[in-house]
Amino acid sequence: MLQSLLRCIKLKRTVLLLIFIITVLLTVNFQFVSKLDYSILEIKHPEIDESCNCTKILKQDREEMERSKLQAMTKSFRNETQITEKQYIEWTSNCEKFKITRKYLTFPLSSEEEEFPLAYSIVIHHKIQNFERLLRAIYAPQNFYCIHVDNKSAPLFQAAVAGIVSCFDNVVISSKLENVVYASWSRVQADINCMRDLYNMSPRWKYFINLCGQDFPIKTNLEIVRKLKNLNGKNNLETEKMPAAKEIRWKKRFKIVKNAIVKTNINKTPPPIKTPVYSGGAYILVLRKFVQYVLTDPTVQQFIEWSKDTYSPDEFLWATLQRQSKAPGSIPKSYRYDVTDVNSISRLVKWVQFEGQESDGAMYPPCDGQHIRAVCVYGVGDLSWMLQQPQLFANKFDSDMDYFAVYCLEQHLRHKALTALD
Repeated sequence: MLQSLLRCIKLKRTVLLLIFIITVLLTVNFQFVSKLDYSILEIKHPEIDESCNCTKILKQDREEMERSKLQAMTKSFRNETQITEKQYIEWTSNCEKFKITRKYLTFPLSSEEEEFPLAYSIVIHHKIQNFERLLRAIYAPQNFYCIHVDNKSAPLFQAAVAGIVSCFDNVVISSKLENVVYASWSRVQADINCMRDLYNMSPRWKYFINLCGQDFPIKTNLEIVRKLKNLNGKNNLETEKMPAAKEIRWKKRFKIVKNAIVKTNINKTPPPIKTPVYSGGAYILVLRKFVQYVLTDPTVQQFIEWSKDTYSPDEFLWATLQRQSKAPGSIPKSYRYDVTDVNSISRLVKWVQFEGQESDGAMYPPCDGQHIRAVCVYGVGDLSWMLQQPQLFANKFDSDMDYFAVYCLEQHLRHKALTALD
């Protein structure tokens, strides 16, 4: 009896020892594999890194920034780094290879992110490489993405987008495409179309975020999730008193003539809402319930119809709905609750009229890139300042104007995201 008991004890010890050894081996092996996999997912290209040291650029090394700009201007560098629509169509014929070579994150980086999925609308019309790099930067398998491609876009561009989208189960092209005209209702309709598609796609996502092709994140997905959680069930977008100079945008009727918006002399009826019309921006961070409110509330539908012949309705529609007491995640009507573009975390934009020396009262330092419609298209010299700001996304970027501004930013964000796993 005693010998049997001893044999049993020895057997248990042996089993426990084996379990311990296997556990240690699995842990060591998992850590090794994890680190190996994570290093593979870094955004690094040796031939590009030889031309530019992103670490130095983010530390504001003036010599390195000038060197990168000179390098990016050369014809040989442009030829080496430019990716065409035809290349994307060819690459996406093998989706698994495409996702591996382009280093997409195909697994959630944390349980916190997995449990807080997001929904993105991305409105684009050209520059395929800008779009694909944006998608890669914000992509996570738990999130959902709707891509609205301007119906007027070149067929080759549309085919390239379709190829990219086909490689992901959680990315779709909008079920209804608009002919988007600058500053017209069609721009808002594109987002509403994606709102509807995303709402029907999954009940799981928490917040809706709308982007355009020249946006880029300045926070990791984990940082975005935590920022949104800190909103405590509120939306975040620009909404403030309407400047008198902008009232003509919705007091007169506008129409589309030859793909341009034109003012008429016809006065509009008063808006079908009880609040004033507020001023704001096109870009929003809103709850899923707010999207449901936009899609189903009868008063909102009336306001939408009324807004369709106005100028730049995206710059008052969302701002006004955010002040409706029935809107989920809204804020009170009092001017003391106004949110300016500086206070909103939805988008970081440098307007030329507010640039200058901050010591002299300017809102932000001068643009290091170029200006389009008075908005800075960022250069590498803007990155260090940008990464210190509270916003989640910045506008505008264009890899054709400054390749390294996008490259160094995406490299930094990917490294930061992967480092958080250690």
